[in-house]
Amino acid sequence: MNNPTSPTLSPTSSSAAAAGRGKTVINDAVVAKIAGIAAREVSGVHALGGGAARALGAIRDALNTTDVSQGISVEVGETQVAADVTIVAEYPVALQDVADRVRSAVIGAIEDLVGMDVTEVNVTINDVHLPSDDKDQKAEARVQ
Repeated sequence: MNNPTSPTLSPTSSSAAAAGRGKTVINDAVVAKIAGIAAREVSGVHALGGGAARALGAIRDALNTTDVSQGISVEVGETQVAADVTIVAEYPVALQDVADRVRSAVIGAIEDLVGMDVTEVNVTINDVHLPSDDKDQKAEARVQ
């Protein structure tokens, strides 16, 4: 007996769709958020996004509305996903190594949580964060 209210477990489940159980749609923003969370968890990643995105991110952080998909762009098809990730790496990490770990983390998260194949993850490292940058910002913040 078919239960019409049972959701399908993945968007690629053609047998469930053929049985009339419905279809799951996962928005691009959800996939981008999952990729962003995975990328942020990688050791050696200081931040996500380019300069303008990080400036907006600082404003969002001040308002407690962090955008975890900042620096992430995804294309979601019927069964596949492609992602572009822009990061700021910590100094002194091996840049190729951190890019490979970001790529692996994003692929794993999308495939495990979304259930779609990842065709590619392009990682752009647009800056390197120096520990002295934090000290300079704290000193400027004290001066009124």
